[in-house]
Amino acid sequence: MFAAGAIQFGFTQNKNGLRRSQRLFPCGPIRISNTEHGARTSARSSWSLQRRQCVSDSDRLPRPGRRGTGAAGGMNAVCGGAARTLRVPGRHGYAAEFSPYLPGRLACAAAQHYGIAGCGTLLILDPNESGLRLFRSFDWSDGLFDVTWSENNEHVLVTCSGDGSLQLWDTAKAAGPLQVYKEHTQEVYSVDWSQTRGEQLVVSGSWDQTVKLWDPTVGKSLCTFRGHENVIYSTIWSPHIPGCFASASGDQTLRIWDVKAAGVRIVIPAHQAEILSCDWCKYNENLLVTGAVDCSLRGWDLRNVRQPVFELLGHTYAIRRVKFSPFHASVLASCSYDFTVRFWNFSKPDPLLETVEHHTEFTCGLDFSLQSPTQVADCSWDETIKIYDPACLTLPA
Repeated sequence: MFAAGAIQFGFTQNKNGLRRSQRLFPCGPIRISNTEHGARTSARSSWSLQRRQCVSDSDRLPRPGRRGTGAAGGMNAVCGGAARTLRVPGRHGYAAEFSPYLPGRLACAAAQHYGIAGCGTLLILDPNESGLRLFRSFDWSDGLFDVTWSENNEHVLVTCSGDGSLQLWDTAKAAGPLQVYKEHTQEVYSVDWSQTRGEQLVVSGSWDQTVKLWDPTVGKSLCTFRGHENVIYSTIWSPHIPGCFASASGDQTLRIWDVKAAGVRIVIPAHQAEILSCDWCKYNENLLVTGAVDCSLRGWDLRNVRQPVFELLGHTYAIRRVKFSPFHASVLASCSYDFTVRFWNFSKPDPLLETVEHHTEFTCGLDFSLQSPTQVADCSWDETIKIYDPACLTLPA
């Protein structure tokens, strides 16, 4: 038995599977014990929070080694209610990001076997009359944990993977990747493309406790940033300040970096728990938000970081991802291991606007559309990707 945060699993893992499992499940006050649910001694066991029991991947998922075995062939697109849904059997969603160019186009990074083992798939989706259709998919030899679109080419994306590499893809080409960048020594969990005009810079955050800066036209990293004392879960560029980015880590800190400086600019002890996500406000260059294993969201003003400027409570398990709206200055969304997506307005006395409960497993990926003020996408370990218009964004303010 081992502990992952406060989670206890009653099954055995090989060394690499154990290490990855411990970091993939920093979920807070959940306990699944041997005596309550029994154990299955499998190197690829997983668990379902909803059913409160251990589930063997071999019971319902493709086995590792069957790379590219029809990830698209078994997908079922349905439009249930207001949500357009694509089901991807055997692929568990980790990240979703709308294209900055093409309305409705969505990229999703997914992994087999919950990211513990097996391969990964990059899915490119477009909306249609029946829901969502798969435009193209690409397989990789390890789980894909994040994805980011190029800011200067509508066809190009970068993903990051459990094997410590970044991959450059072109959706106009059926095969790929165009290039692979392999310098991190452990899993790469976060990747982001700079929004600064004239720059082609990508930042990656890894479980090897480093952040690396890349120019996709160059075959090696430009710089490595060190200082975090635990795994890095999130990296995000400032949409306002050229060359400035933030990182969030299991060492409980939010850090602000400048690519022109040798070291970190600001260190914020933002939570007393692992921080899994951070984002920069699109309307305020000094405002960031963090989401953590302690189930809280906290806003930080870089001009005075002694106390958060807001705290949002409501999630019941770890917050996996947080995003500011590109259309509303005080609106943000968060998704969680409690299976929900929540929408907030931190300027209101009652900040929780809406709770969306349409997933049955961990909800890991989340993004706002850059073209539609009301459109949101998310993805989950329940093998579904959804695009929808939450009521709180469609109603008058």
